[in-house]
Amino acid sequence: MFYKAIGLMSGSSLDGLDLVFAEFTEIAGKWEYSIKASACYPYSTEWQNQLKNATSLSAYDYQLLHTNYGRLLGEGVNRFIQEFDLEHQVQLIGSHGHTSFHVPELGMTGQLGCGATIAATTGINTVSDLRIMDVALGGQGAPIVPIGEKLLLNKYAYLLNLGGIANITANKADGYLAFDICAANRVMNIFCEQIGKEYDAGGDIAKSGQLHTGLLTKLNGLDYYKQPYPKSLANDFGTDQVYPLMATYELSVPDALRTYVEHIAMQIGYAVNALQGGKMEEKASLLITGGGAHNYFLIERIAAAVKPFGINVAIPEQELIDYKEALVMGLLAVLRWREENTVLHSVTGAKRSSIGGAVWIGQEA
Repeated sequence: MFYKAIGLMSGSSLDGLDLVFAEFTEIAGKWEYSIKASACYPYSTEWQNQLKNATSLSAYDYQLLHTNYGRLLGEGVNRFIQEFDLEHQVQLIGSHGHTSFHVPELGMTGQLGCGATIAATTGINTVSDLRIMDVALGGQGAPIVPIGEKLLLNKYAYLLNLGGIANITANKADGYLAFDICAANRVMNIFCEQIGKEYDAGGDIAKSGQLHTGLLTKLNGLDYYKQPYPKSLANDFGTDQVYPLMATYELSVPDALRTYVEHIAMQIGYAVNALQGGKMEEKASLLITGGGAHNYFLIERIAAAVKPFGINVAIPEQELIDYKEALVMGLLAVLRWREENTVLHSVTGAKRSSIGGAVWIGQEA
């Protein structure tokens, strides 16, 4: 079977809307993909602030934002289709939305971006609300990307995404495991904003700083790291817990970034050790994607942290680095359309794997 879908992804780093148009082929249960077009449309400052402050809105204003953001997503798709000459080629849209509330222990997760509005704006069948079924079944609702990694990127033993949150997937003999490790780019970007930069290009600022061992010890002692997986993080972990803790030390931006890079690398090393169960693997590979893969100093420290466990770091082509999650959102839309599982319970801890996502028919009957 052959499918053409657009995947939409908005991460916790708030840098913009990622879009991918991909062709997916399934033959006898084996999947292949080809990315035909990709783009990132940066958010305006106004939209960044609206998404950042969504959880403080009244119920009425939150619902208006949900609808208006859905319209923004739909208009982004229409722009993408026009810019890449994709008229009459797109069969499905898979939209992750922008996570606002995420409290799986209370059976609740919320992603902004009304799927019905996307479908109505584009005239294309749309799949949204990809996490909520898993949460209803007692799962974390995250990560949801691993099923795409299983079907499309299964040659790697480990897959690490460095976005606003760092999360890892392990390809084990008895199934896939995955969980959120720690806040990543979201925290580092806050410090970069203090010196007028959007992010630490290449990691040069962090590399110039000094490691603060006292802060590093405090960070590594946060309660979340003591929890067993499966587990997941809300966006506010970085903004409401990690950043305020770091701010109390009043470090220079280079020193704060240097310390936090080390923290991320150490937590990734601990995560790999936990997933291995203390048994070193030979020539295992760790595929790294997400915006953090462009932070060469961070990659250097991660490589050093996982080397003792027999793991080598692999950096793919730039398009996969930047758009892997959007690519998987397109695949999840296809799986939902086929009424096949979109979430793995081995990853989320739900009582069973599930077919997640609301389907909105955008095309005329």
